[in-house]
Formats: sequence, C-alpha cells, structure tokens
Amino acid sequence: MKTYLSHLLLLISFIFTSCTGQNSKVETIEPKSFQELLSKTSNAQLIDVRTPEEFNSEHIDKSTNINWNGGNFEAEVAKYDKNQAVFVYCKAGGRSAQAAAKLSEMGFTKVYNLDGGMMKWNAEGLGKPIAKNSGMSMADYQKLLNTDKKVLIDISAKWCGPCQKMAPFIEKMKEELKDQVIIIKLDADENKSLCQELKIEGLPTLILYKNKKEVWKNLGFISEEDLRKKL
Repeated sequence: MKTYLSHLLLLISFIFTSCTGQNSKVETIEPKSFQELLSKTSNAQLIDVRTPEEFNSEHIDKSTNINWNGGNFEAEVAKYDKNQAVFVYCKAGGRSAQAAAKLSEMGFTKVYNLDGGMMKWNAEGLGKPIAKNSGMSMADYQKLLNTDKKVLIDISAKWCGPCQKMAPFIEKMKEELKDQVIIIKLDADENKSLCQELKIEGLPTLILYKNKKEVWKNLGFISEEDLRKKL
C-alpha cells in the first residue's frame, strides 16, 4: 500500500512539474521591462499579432506583423528560430497571450508577452506621439463633464470581447438611469490621442466623474450588478 501511494505521489509530482515547466516558457511582462529586455536581446524576434490595419496605424519599431486571427499564424511563425527569444504583443494583451501560449506549445523555448499591449505601452509613454487630430480632443472631453449629473465614460472597442459582453446592459442602464447618470461611449480606436492622454492601459475602461472629478475607475469586465452598485 505504501509503495502504491509513493508511486502515485511521484506521478502527481511529475505531472505538476511538467505542466509548470510548459507554462514557464511564457513570461508576461510590463512595458518598460519588455522594452529593456527587447533592447538587450540580440536577434530578437518581435511579432505584432494584430490585424494589418492596426499594425499600419502604429506599431513598435522592427516588429513583424503576423495576424493571430489571419488563418496562417502557425505556418508563418514556424519559420522562426524556436531557440531564439520571441516577443509578442497586440492591442490590449488578449490576442498576444493566446499567441504566446501557441508559440510555447509549438516548442519555442522563450516567449515574452507584452502586458497590456500597445495601450499600456502608450499609456506609459513608450509609444510614438499620436496626432492630436486623432479623434476627440481633451478640451472636448472636458466639456462632456460640464453637468450636475454623474458622468460615466465607457471606453471600448468593437474587437474587445468583454466590451461587447457589457454593451447590452450598459446601453440598458443608459436609458434607465438617464436622470442620474450620463453614460457616454467612446471608441478607443477612433480616439487614440485621447486614450494616450488619459493613460488608458486596457479595455474596457470605465471612468465615473462627479462634479468634473474622477471618483471611480475600472479596467476590465464588470458585471451589471456590480456596476449598478457603483452608480
């Protein structure tokens, strides 16, 4: 019996170690650490996994665009050196996390994923300045807050899964709570300059204002019940 238990524990330990070993190939790191490591790595393989349209609008220097949702991601990355460090990023970190896991599964020995993607990269001042005519100006944004009511700014995007999941109940609340709260939806892709000035690190981002002052902020998905409590 003791021998059986010993063997069972050994097997569990082996499985756990194997799984942990696989996950350790991928490191999700903050923008500044990502930048520093990238600059120190010779022959770094830097991949932007967004769409060509997103890539053309802005990207990190010396990166190559391989669309995660393009249908030929595996075939394209198979051409890369699996023993050389590979760096991946996207808009907010979701697609690059999936791509990083796939690279690890394919046998790449060291994969670095940019935490928060281009949004956090820009929020920390690492990206190139975005043209001021890119969407709403900060002055126009401030005008939205000129009201005695609370103002909830919903910064989202069409490609953002959590944003789309929240959209129906936020739209419902916009009508139900109109006497108490003004809810304004802003598209992050159409307001890049504003997002950079507001230091938006990811999507969705909700910002609640009262008397023109920020009183609450949320990054990521929030349930209808929890949002109602905040409002």
